[in-house]
Amino acid sequence: MEFFDAALMTERFGADQDEGPFTEYLQALFAKRQIDLIVAIGAPAARYVQERRWQLFPSTPMLLTGVEQRRIPFSTLTANDAVVAVSTDHAVVVRNILDALPGTTDIVVVIGASPIEKCWWGELRNDTQPFKDRVAITSLSDLSFDEMLKRVASLPPNSAILFYALVVDAAGRSYEGEKPLANLRAVSNAPIFTHLDVHFGGGIVVGPLISISEVAQKAADVAARILSGEAPGDIKTPPIGPGTSKYDWIELQRWNISEANLSPGSEIHFRAPTMWEQYRWQLTVIALAILLQAALISGLLIERRRRSLAEAEAGKRRREAIHLNRVATATVLSSSIAHELKQPLGAILLNAETIQLMRQGDTLDLVELDEAVSDIVRDNQRASKILDRQKDLLKKGRATDLKVFDLNDSVREVLRIVAPEAGKRGVVLNTDLASDVLRVRADSIQMQQVILNLVMNGMDALEDCSPTARKMSIQASRNSTMAEVTVADSGKGIPEDQLKSIFDAFFTTKPHGTGLGLPIARTIIERYGGAIWAENKVGGGAAFHFTLPLTEAHPR
Repeated sequence: MEFFDAALMTERFGADQDEGPFTEYLQALFAKRQIDLIVAIGAPAARYVQERRWQLFPSTPMLLTGVEQRRIPFSTLTANDAVVAVSTDHAVVVRNILDALPGTTDIVVVIGASPIEKCWWGELRNDTQPFKDRVAITSLSDLSFDEMLKRVASLPPNSAILFYALVVDAAGRSYEGEKPLANLRAVSNAPIFTHLDVHFGGGIVVGPLISISEVAQKAADVAARILSGEAPGDIKTPPIGPGTSKYDWIELQRWNISEANLSPGSEIHFRAPTMWEQYRWQLTVIALAILLQAALISGLLIERRRRSLAEAEAGKRRREAIHLNRVATATVLSSSIAHELKQPLGAILLNAETIQLMRQGDTLDLVELDEAVSDIVRDNQRASKILDRQKDLLKKGRATDLKVFDLNDSVREVLRIVAPEAGKRGVVLNTDLASDVLRVRADSIQMQQVILNLVMNGMDALEDCSPTARKMSIQASRNSTMAEVTVADSGKGIPEDQLKSIFDAFFTTKPHGTGLGLPIARTIIERYGGAIWAENKVGGGAAFHFTLPLTEAHPR
């Protein structure tokens, strides 16, 4: 597709200008070229092509666009013509000025002195007659542009400027582009309005505007339809009038025009963002950071206070819980005490009776007497140690006594304690201890408490089993750098949904349980760097395991 354009400059200089040479130029230019469509932009071009079409392009389709509808020569249109017109409502333009600036008393119209501009000044004056009693509307068409600049720089208060068009001033000088409007804005002492959006953003307040881009788009659509073979006379396009009111926020601020005076639905463009709008995220992040920092500092201070109180309270509760757990095993320990004291007390009694018999005899063997007395002292010391050991196990607030000892010994000691209770319940205990020494550094009494708790839990789990099926095993072994103890029973096992909860405080499956035994056991084991866990055995029953780090240090 090729485009050719030709400017009709004669319109600037009056109707008496000879257009013959221009016509001859076009005839010569397109004598051997086939033209598919002629587009006339503006009223002068529309008039010219309609008057000269039979001379130039008698059968070529024509599209008249950018023409105010009252300037279209409808009487000369043919079926080969299409129109995309605009509709200018001067009354709407003036009303917009008065709405935006209710106190306006003078409207000065900047318009040139060319024939087309004088024509439009006449149209504007006729269309705005309803406002003659409210505002004075005058034209600067009889002034040169320099004189216009001086006039707009010294307008009386409550004045407004309507920039209509400036093609040729009264001095005969031509003007194009945005420079005239920019010069006017630089010196004017009143706000400037217009009716075409081509000037939008160039220093004018504006209002309802005719969109030049919309006119161009509609013209392009019609041109495409004609080139596709559609008859131009069948294409009817309504005139394009003013669209949504658009205002320049910078000019509103400059002339102190309130947005409340603007028509509903107006669009405000070029609004300078506030500090909040421009840096919303940055300010939000900074504010949040400051608040977070303040909250964090306050929280840390409060947390420090709470932690101190909580640690003190937790220590107190932990000691109480350990004591309660020890007291909970008092029944088992009483059976163990009675069982262990029977042997030394029986030996003491036997030796005492022996001494009595020796005294009743004829002769007194002093050697045998000394041996019997020594046995009584030894058995008395043995009974005293048994009582001290059980007292330590139940004593509240006992300080932790760390030492290196053989974990096998802790298992043996617990077996001696629980043997009477196991016999009473019909539980068979099987033991498999490590062949070598399992040296660990911990509190031996607390280790006994952990093992005792696991064994008693296992015996409780066997209560519902038949007497012949009540079996438990206690195993101690070396696992790399760790000593491991396993307490397993032949009961029903632990429900899968409870495996992860059994070490939680106050969680229990026993009707009268406290839910403290296993949590305390975990606390003790983890305190010494170990781990404790539970699992169900493949053949049935549950197994509890715990590990402690081995040490090569010699027992102290």
